[in-house]
Amino acid sequence: MNKRFFIFSAAILAFAGMSAQTSGIDAVLQQIEANNKELQANSHLISSQKLENKTNNNLPDPTLSYAHLWDSKNSDETVGEMVISQSFDFPTLYATRGKMNRLKTNALDAQATAFRQQILLQAKEVCLDIIMLQRQQALLDERLKNAEELSAMYTRRLETGDANALETNKINLELLNVRTEARMNQTALNNKLKELLTPGRPRPDTTPDAQTLGLTEYPAVPLPADFHPLADELLASDPTLQSLQGESSAARKQISASKQGWLPKLELGYRRNTESGHPLNGVVVGFSFPLFENRNKVKIAKTQALNIDYQKENAALQASSALWQLYEEAKNLHASMEEYERTFHQQQDLSLLKQALMGGQISMIEYFVEISVVYQSKTNLLQLENQYQKAMAQIYKSRL
Repeated sequence: MNKRFFIFSAAILAFAGMSAQTSGIDAVLQQIEANNKELQANSHLISSQKLENKTNNNLPDPTLSYAHLWDSKNSDETVGEMVISQSFDFPTLYATRGKMNRLKTNALDAQATAFRQQILLQAKEVCLDIIMLQRQQALLDERLKNAEELSAMYTRRLETGDANALETNKINLELLNVRTEARMNQTALNNKLKELLTPGRPRPDTTPDAQTLGLTEYPAVPLPADFHPLADELLASDPTLQSLQGESSAARKQISASKQGWLPKLELGYRRNTESGHPLNGVVVGFSFPLFENRNKVKIAKTQALNIDYQKENAALQASSALWQLYEEAKNLHASMEEYERTFHQQQDLSLLKQALMGGQISMIEYFVEISVVYQSKTNLLQLENQYQKAMAQIYKSRL
């Protein structure tokens, strides 16, 4: 089952009432961001992780103890003692852990941003597919209309003896093939539109079409002439790398906290004793020396910090490599798109081919060869445009 169906949760009923000014990919993404259940769940998960990090810097619970003693020879003679105390780590350790928690919070925020961008990127790719399928449907409808007109014309000509059965059958076969392609494309388009429905909610009687959603034209995304400065900018704003940088900084603070773990723990309290016949009040001061508890913790923290550093370096290399691969892919796609568009400008119109067929200047075989090449070329251009838009969407993912 398509996983995307479960992660897109746009408020589809709201789409139906969108005006032209608020429709389009950006409006769809805004609806998805506002209603996506997985994003909401992840937001609560991040909040719980932040709170969990803060609890690691809490004071231990205070203790209260009371002892009631009596003389073994005279039970009427009793002594009472009450102690209230509070233990805590060395004060500088709380400050270090507080800085470490802030760095962890920044890393968690970056993780949430990366998760959000991934959800929106997948949704944007669905929107781009809808645009391609909508434009492909228009091309197929044009081709279907042309085939229907030819089929009707040749059926009449066959009845009057101006055409043979072979030509008529070939046109009818073309009509069947185009009609089938149009139906399959319409089904694919409807399925893509339904991917924007909210899972678990009652579906509306009719699914908003691409025109209602404003998904008919691609956004203008020019190919960067010089990718070096843009790549540096995109890498600097990559939330995944920012998250790893935050984790790396937090790991460095953890080393400092582990070193301070060798400092003594302190205890302060109040003590009340009635042994002398009248209450005695005093202060309790204690120290705990971590001879065993902190053993190997500094080594563990250093090892974890190195692990995160290597992950960060590897992620940076992979992110840079992926960006440049996407740019090369987009550049090649853009070059192919320009070649197709130049060729189409130089090519004769399809209506002229139809006139030539009707006038007997070209045969039926020549006509179908010509239009098949033209329609296939136009379909190729639509697919190239879709691939180019998806590549650029992935390049600019960090701007979603």
